[in-house]
Amino acid sequence: MLRTSNPQPSLWEAILPEPCLELPAELARVDALLDAPVFWEPFRAHFDPIIGRPSIPIETYLRMMFLKFRYRLGYELLCREVADSISWQRFCRLPLGGQVPHATTLVKLTRRVGPAVVDQLNETLLTKAAAHKVLRTHKVRVDTTVVEANVAYPTDAGLLTKAITTLVRTVERVRAAGGATRTHTRDRRRAAHRRAHQLARSLRARTDQARRLVAERTTELAALAEQAVADAGRVARNTRRGLTRSGSQASGKLTKLVADLETTIQRTGQVINQTRTRLAGTTPDGATRLVSLHDPDARPIVKGRLGKPVEFGDKAQVADNPDGIVLDYQVLVGNPADAPLLVPAVKRITARAGRVPQAATADRSYGEARVDADLGELGVTQVAIPRKGTPGAARQAHEHTRSFRRLVKWRTGSEGRISHLKHRYGWDRTLMDGIDGARIWCGHGVVAHNLVKISGLVAEKQQRQPA
Repeated sequence: MLRTSNPQPSLWEAILPEPCLELPAELARVDALLDAPVFWEPFRAHFDPIIGRPSIPIETYLRMMFLKFRYRLGYELLCREVADSISWQRFCRLPLGGQVPHATTLVKLTRRVGPAVVDQLNETLLTKAAAHKVLRTHKVRVDTTVVEANVAYPTDAGLLTKAITTLVRTVERVRAAGGATRTHTRDRRRAAHRRAHQLARSLRARTDQARRLVAERTTELAALAEQAVADAGRVARNTRRGLTRSGSQASGKLTKLVADLETTIQRTGQVINQTRTRLAGTTPDGATRLVSLHDPDARPIVKGRLGKPVEFGDKAQVADNPDGIVLDYQVLVGNPADAPLLVPAVKRITARAGRVPQAATADRSYGEARVDADLGELGVTQVAIPRKGTPGAARQAHEHTRSFRRLVKWRTGSEGRISHLKHRYGWDRTLMDGIDGARIWCGHGVVAHNLVKISGLVAEKQQRQPA
């Protein structure tokens, strides 16, 4: 059952002096901007209006998620800080001395509503900015970045060792829940770790013999993983038979554990195939390569950075305006080409603002004649995107005009905007698995970022207006 707001304030708020109840300037601005029922509407589709246990108040959830991404706090630390601060309790619309929502409640609600609700929150926020007449879309700049997944640097041996460990642990959990208790399996974790340590010692040497030892140990790990998959497969099949015999009396916990085991078996098989392909002297396809057992959507992405030639995660595109408001963002699996992403982004910005941007700029990775032509058809009057390769004389003359160079110089600020999102709003690494998790994580970061920007612009506009 959906609960949108908190009950009546507590008695403590009537006893405490007024200075103790005042909010910091930034939180007061954000609180005023969020104080609108329109932000509750995206959540109604996920709750029954009458039946069910009441949810935490949506106004409390929105404000706690803002604090989480604004100050980069974990869920448990966020709940402790809110419980310890009078001003944060006031901001989150919690009665003083009342109960703060549990961290697991926030996690479950965030996963339950999914990325679509976060997108709607961003849409609603930009609509409010347009209503306050602080949303400028006369020129936009676009750039891409990599949002790293929460994975360690993937190696074939490391993935195989983790896969064997995960299979054994999941089999143990299935048996503890009553599944396939008489199916014989073998614990191969010790053998896998021993070979992983031997491989690590061999890597310190750069000789041909060391390379042969690495290949041998990796082959042995792949064989161990195949044997672990065979054992886990027997456990999964026998457990499924038992669940079928149980019928409606089947354990929900056991059903979920078997599903997890089958997923791990499938992913381990993919890791084994990748390892065999690499040992045969062929590089696996990066577009489908599995780099994590718990985040199958993460991909290796090459962006040309000197410090990190290869990053593992998802590709994200950001479009902002001269005020620093993020007008559009998109998180994608793998490393698709940049050029086809620009025109759809400008179309989405046009639909939100009701008018076409007058100028658009991006870096050279977007530089294709077709992109310029499509933007011109949309109504963008000035496009400043350097072309790939060596341009002709006419194109060079165009790229040396004052207006073109001015827009290209302004475009470099998009790198600063992305850096700001990474350092202040969690875009450096997503702590939620899967592409949906990455979209939820990045979306909440953009909501927090835009709340700070838009609330500041609204306050400045109100100060400029005569009393």
